[in-house]
Amino acid sequence: MHAQNADDPVLVHIEGRAGHLVLNRPKALNSLTHPMVLTLDAALASWESDPAVETVVISGAGGRGLCAGGDIRAIHDDARDGDGRATETFWWDEYRLNARIARFPKPYVALMDGIVMGGGVGVSAHGSVRVVTERSRVAMPETGIGFVPDVGGTHLLAQAPGELGTHLALTGSAVGAADALLCGLADHFVPSERLDALIADLATVPADEAVRHCATQPPGGELADAREWIDHCYAAASVEEILERLTGSGVQAAKEAAETILAKSPTSVKVTLEAVRRARELGSLERVLVQEYRVSCTALHESDLVEGVRAQIVDKDRNPRWSPATPGEVSAESVARFFAPRGDGRELSFAHSSDTAPSSDTVLSPDTALSPDTALSPGITPPHGQDHLGD
Repeated sequence: MHAQNADDPVLVHIEGRAGHLVLNRPKALNSLTHPMVLTLDAALASWESDPAVETVVISGAGGRGLCAGGDIRAIHDDARDGDGRATETFWWDEYRLNARIARFPKPYVALMDGIVMGGGVGVSAHGSVRVVTERSRVAMPETGIGFVPDVGGTHLLAQAPGELGTHLALTGSAVGAADALLCGLADHFVPSERLDALIADLATVPADEAVRHCATQPPGGELADAREWIDHCYAAASVEEILERLTGSGVQAAKEAAETILAKSPTSVKVTLEAVRRARELGSLERVLVQEYRVSCTALHESDLVEGVRAQIVDKDRNPRWSPATPGEVSAESVARFFAPRGDGRELSFAHSSDTAPSSDTVLSPDTALSPDTALSPGITPPHGQDHLGD
């Protein structure tokens, strides 16, 4: 690992028994770039077998959040002006990092303080010790930019109680600490004023003991009281019926949810509903990530992603022109093609763990059975025959 300076986008250091990963792009809310993903993955690969590192801690610099997501401007530019290969390779490495985090054999403590969205969820909510604060705002807001929840987000949301995950996936709504705990996106609430004490404890004592010293009960949330209408409305068979139930429920919050969904990309909303429901059946994170890679790479070449990022991030006119413009115009056939196998060796790949490195990739379709011990092989080559792009 190269010598570090204070401007590096990921700061990697060890304090006592804890290895620290600090996302360090505060002006960009620590949004992830491809080199950052590669740095995180290399550090975790090194620390897996390092007896000096007993706990890993990931946090964000700048005080505003852990991570607001991927570098969406770079993805927008690649989709608009390039062939998409840089982004596809970025996602290849990012999704494999998400799986490595989920399978990491040591405590992985994610300090989910402030904004945690999209790719920020991917590097935190798959960890074994997930800490939120009163400042946390956790979301998968992809439908608002013509995209679909990824980084294992559909896996997480599919496991939320009832239809809470469907509600969050379609609306892109951000939740606070109590609701993140309720939805299974976090494990512990620690007031932000205690984070320094928690970090100090992690250097000297086991992670569970350190968290126990600092954790307490969060302020009340909103979703528990909304379960009745959420579970009823989002259990409908289609987006159109969900919208009909929401608008006809007589509940103001439900009507507002319908208005929120109608402002999103109709294609993204329909694909997202299908993705979450398929994720429930797929089970393992790896199988869901394979599905998400298919969906993401298809979305990359759709007009709604470029238009959504233009409207929300580039021009900021907040007036996207979606195509098709309404859910009723999005056919079942157009949704199905997002889930079609990619072929030509361009599926996301994982390998079964063994005593020796595998001699070839094991490509896991969403129909492939996986054992809980499935692990990443560090030697798998990304698509397009390149180690990485985007440095």
